[in-house]
Amino acid sequence: MVESKGWNWEIVNNEEKEIWKNPSIESFYLLNRWKSQDKKDFLDLGCGLGRHSILFGKNGFNVSSFDISKEAINKTKEWAEEENLEFDYKIGDMLKLPYDNEQFDCIYCRNVISHTDTEGIRKIIKELDRVMKYGGECYLTLGSKDSWGFKQESWPLIDENTRLRMEEGPEYELPHFYTDYDLTKELFSCFKIIDIYQVIDYYEKQDITTKSYHYHILIQKTKD
Repeated sequence: MVESKGWNWEIVNNEEKEIWKNPSIESFYLLNRWKSQDKKDFLDLGCGLGRHSILFGKNGFNVSSFDISKEAINKTKEWAEEENLEFDYKIGDMLKLPYDNEQFDCIYCRNVISHTDTEGIRKIIKELDRVMKYGGECYLTLGSKDSWGFKQESWPLIDENTRLRMEEGPEYELPHFYTDYDLTKELFSCFKIIDIYQVIDYYEKQDITTKSYHYHILIQKTKD
């Protein structure tokens, strides 16, 4: 199993950091969904600069912000203090979450748990199951094997589903796990799968269009 490694936020410039402070589109849907279900205990797994911690904190959730990056946690804390919000902060490895069994009823991890290999993914999913309450839900994303990144043959292949990203930037030498529909269903077979859908993101840079594919997955922990 590869060693866990997070984003190198120290090299991200201020302009790019501002982009990463905007909540993702689906987070507003999840906010309303989980509020309507009276869910309160929220884990922002891989909080980054805090965009989703702040969003949920402003809406009355008990927020736990977790990241492997000390820089990320520090930036989230600074922002929360500016907003007069109090969160629980922890720095650690998602392979062994520093939380009690059945602590959270809602967990959000966007483009986070795929930063490992296949063995690591399976360990993280077990950890999600452990810290989630019965009836709790988790929304997460995983890179698709349709993505250009998985097809970069010059990037080292760690296992049949994982490549080491060799593009300069904050994700340099960060492992990326990729999945397909059948593997996704198998990975989350211990949960009730509410939704699986694949999203295509388009990026324009210097008149070149790049496409990125991700699976978006909503699961629920049940007693069955």
